[in-house]
Amino acid sequence: MRLAFIKLHIAVLLAGFTAILGKLITLNEAALVWWRLLLSVVALLLLFAWLKKSVLTTRKTILQLLGIGSLVGIHWLCFFGSVKYGNVSIALVCFSAAGFFSALLEPIITRRKWRPIELLLGLMCMAGIYIIFHFDTRYKTGIMLGVAAAALSALFSILNKQMVNAKADGLQMTFWEMSGALITLSVAMPAYVMLRGDSMLPAPLDWLWLLVLALVCTVWAFFLQLQALQHISAVTLNLTYNLEPVYGILLAFIFFQENQYLHSTFFAGLIFIALAVAIQMWRVKQGLDEG
Repeated sequence: MRLAFIKLHIAVLLAGFTAILGKLITLNEAALVWWRLLLSVVALLLLFAWLKKSVLTTRKTILQLLGIGSLVGIHWLCFFGSVKYGNVSIALVCFSAAGFFSALLEPIITRRKWRPIELLLGLMCMAGIYIIFHFDTRYKTGIMLGVAAAALSALFSILNKQMVNAKADGLQMTFWEMSGALITLSVAMPAYVMLRGDSMLPAPLDWLWLLVLALVCTVWAFFLQLQALQHISAVTLNLTYNLEPVYGILLAFIFFQENQYLHSTFFAGLIFIALAVAIQMWRVKQGLDEG
C-alpha cells in the first residue's frame, strides 16, 4: 500500500511538472502539443508491440475515444497556451476551476442530482481566479485559456468516467484518445501555422524536453497511476490529484522564481482555491462525498 501511494504521488508530481516543461520548450503551444502527442502515440504503439497486445477494440468504442481525444487535444492546447501567454502558476491555478465545471456539467450529462456543496466549492475556486483576474490584468489571455482548459478537462473527465464504467481497457483508451487528439491537432495545424508563422521544428534542447514530456510525464505517469489503482480507490486517486497545482506552483517558484513576478492578489486568490480544495479533501475523508 505504501509503495502504491509513492507511485501515485510521483505520477501527480509528474503531472505538475508538465507545465514546467511547457515553459522550457521554445515551441508555440500548438507545435508543443502536436509533438507531445506524436511521440506519445509512437511510444504507446511500441509498448503494445512489446506487450503483444492489440490496440483494436469495437468500432463504436474507437469512435467514442477518438471524439474524447479531440477534446483532450484542445484542452492541452489551451493549457499550454495559458502557460505561454501567462505563466506556470497562472495555468495551474486556473486548472483548479475544473471542479466547478465538473459540478456544473456532470448532473447534465449523467442526469444525477445536483450537489449544492460541489457548486459552492467550485464557486470558491472561481472567486479565487476572479480575484487574480480582476486585480492583475497582465495575464488576461493566459487566464482565459486556463479557464477554457479547465472546462474541457471537466468535460472529458466525465466522458472518460462513463467509458471506464463501461469496462473500456485503460491502455487502449489512452492510445485512441491520444490518437484522436493528434488527428485534431494535425487538421488544425496548417491554419495555425498560417496565422502564427512560427516554426514547427523543435530546437535541439527542445527534443530532450519533448521526450521527457511524452515518455516520462505522459506514458510513464499513466502506468504509475494504473499500478497505484490496483491497491487504492479511484476516490483516493482523484483526491491526491488535487495536489497537482500545489506541486506545479512550488516547482515554478523553484525553477523560474515566479513568486517574484506575481501580484500580491495572486496569493489572495490562491487562498480561496486552497480552502475549497481542503474542504473537499475533508469531505472525502469523512465519507461525505458520494463519489
